[in-house]
Amino acid sequence: MRKIRIGIDVGGTHTKAVAIDNDTNEIVGKGSVMTTHHDKNGVAQGVVDAFTKCLNDNNISPEEVIFIAHSTTQATNALLEGDVANVGVIGLAKGGLEGFMAKRQLDIGNIELGTGKTIKVNSEFVKIKDFNRNKASEIIQNFKEKGSQVIVASKAFGVDDLTEEKIIVEEAIKHNMPVTAASDISKLYGLKIRTTTAALNASILPKMLETANSTEKSVKTSGVKVPLMIMRGDGGVMEIDEMRKKPILTMLSGPAASVIGALMYLRASNGIYFEVGGTSTNVGIIKDSRPAVDYSIIGGHRTYVNSLDVRVLGVAGGSMVRASNNEIVDVGPRSAHIANMGYCAFTDPKLFDGAELYTFRPTENDPEDYIAVRLNDGSSMAITNTCAANALKMLDDGDYAKGNYDSSYKAIDLLAKRIGKTVEETANEILTKSCEKIIPVIEDLIQKYKVEREQVVLVGAGGGAGTLLAYTAKLMNFKYQIPTNAEVISSIGVALAMVREMVQRTIPNPSAEEILELKKEAKELAMNSGAVEESVEVYIEIDDQAQTVSAIAMGSTEVKTTDLSKNCNEEEAKEIAAESMGINAKDLVTKANNGQIYVFSAMKNKKMAIRIVDRKGFIKLQRANGDVAITDLENLEDTISILWGEAGNYTSEIVLNPDIYVIAGSKVVDYSGLTELEQVTGMASSEFSDTTDEIIVVAAKNEL
Repeated sequence: MRKIRIGIDVGGTHTKAVAIDNDTNEIVGKGSVMTTHHDKNGVAQGVVDAFTKCLNDNNISPEEVIFIAHSTTQATNALLEGDVANVGVIGLAKGGLEGFMAKRQLDIGNIELGTGKTIKVNSEFVKIKDFNRNKASEIIQNFKEKGSQVIVASKAFGVDDLTEEKIIVEEAIKHNMPVTAASDISKLYGLKIRTTTAALNASILPKMLETANSTEKSVKTSGVKVPLMIMRGDGGVMEIDEMRKKPILTMLSGPAASVIGALMYLRASNGIYFEVGGTSTNVGIIKDSRPAVDYSIIGGHRTYVNSLDVRVLGVAGGSMVRASNNEIVDVGPRSAHIANMGYCAFTDPKLFDGAELYTFRPTENDPEDYIAVRLNDGSSMAITNTCAANALKMLDDGDYAKGNYDSSYKAIDLLAKRIGKTVEETANEILTKSCEKIIPVIEDLIQKYKVEREQVVLVGAGGGAGTLLAYTAKLMNFKYQIPTNAEVISSIGVALAMVREMVQRTIPNPSAEEILELKKEAKELAMNSGAVEESVEVYIEIDDQAQTVSAIAMGSTEVKTTDLSKNCNEEEAKEIAAESMGINAKDLVTKANNGQIYVFSAMKNKKMAIRIVDRKGFIKLQRANGDVAITDLENLEDTISILWGEAGNYTSEIVLNPDIYVIAGSKVVDYSGLTELEQVTGMASSEFSDTTDEIIVVAAKNEL
């Protein structure tokens, strides 16, 4: 019997399911339906319909399914559309100055969502000395009478002691009210942000519970025995029971799915990824083979919700052209499907004989300069970015966005004559105006995450990737990659998603022992969520300014330990490294090779560029300047100390310490988040204490 993994991605227009053979990673089935925004079961119905269609159309039996997961737009949509519950916040703190300060932070007031919608919040503060179970029950009943539908329990320094918050949770359950404990959402200090995050989470609990129950019931009815998993906004998956408690973690799970899919199918170590749909484009960054994760800002409110650092832009493959006074004014943000129109690119060219250009408003509040074409059969079609790309013959055969060249040319020609330019000039101007909205976002991400510019590759996903990705790459002089099946890459990402768990603590000047304890806790969480122990990798991020330490653990589920490609030998690995550097493979030097990991270097721009490539051909690390040493356990600390000093950057008033990576066997441990030498040597000595293998140390130099 085959072992099949099912991934389902809920997009704004389509819900797409993909079936992947667990052993070969081949796509063995697809199923797509229109997203069911207006169904009584909401988008959950589309999830079930796409899943069922995928099974039925491809002769897949429910018994063959060993993994099933889906992304969801439900949390995002609920907050955007104001489909939220009224919240009652019970705040707790000690008396005195602590109580005075805490009371002000706990009274968060109504939460504006930035769309004209508001979460109504009732608050009551209780001193801990006056708190007991009866008091909690009394406040909950009072909130109920005031119209609160969900409860939040938030205590000052509750991350250190959850006793009172747990009592409130237990009492709320007795009152049949959904409840969120703030300290269960985040272990970080910051009472107001933690409380606001919990309130946002609680406000969508009723809606998400309804969706979770409906989806799970339908999947079980189909005969699938494995638990339904849900994609999170940080790129990991969680069981549906966890989603019932923390639905806010699913924010931006669609973009998360696309980058996970792209990473599994492409060998980009550092790059910008695009998910180009019909209406919007999501842009994010990959650094050292990991997507950048940051705290989400929801309705202008900073939260403790970790999700991919994704920028959503109102320009995409279906964005319509605006023109007035004989010039192109803009492209987007309205798309053809908002105007209930098709694309000229996918229209019969015969319908353009005698066609006319006209302007209109897609919605009541839009400017009246959007361009459409009235065809000779009386129907109307939109001129879009996709039409411009087709008119320029940019798209290859098999590209999801490839349409009819003659139709695209005729449509653009109508606009070109109006503005007094050629078809080529007009099409280029349309795409340039669109990409000019994307370029500043890319530049900002490169600067924010200090990615070395020469290593950046643009990675495309979504049906419109061929339209905007290639043109942006051309304008910015970057290489680009578009994976096979780009239009369903998000569904692939869901199917191949890994478990991701994070532990965060507020720890000023953390010691090596404290960091190791966090790493251990994060690894255990990942294993409890279904990750195989040997597949789990944990890396550390330290924010000196916020005094926080984060341990992030990622690992494969038990049913997904198959490698994606065959083993590559040293020469093949060298070719991969050379291609990423843009040099000839003969100019590379093999600095280390332990049979599972290759480390190459080459002089480029008067710097010693480094690439770490694993035996499957994936680039684990690429840095523009660094050094490599081979050592053993006895000399590990001394080796790290020497490289730390030699790779430090002393060219400015502030010393920039290097990033250290330690390799033994197939294990590559990233210590780049650590700022002190003692932290690196202490952790490395402990983590590699039982190794008898040779140890490779890489020190990468940092630049201002």
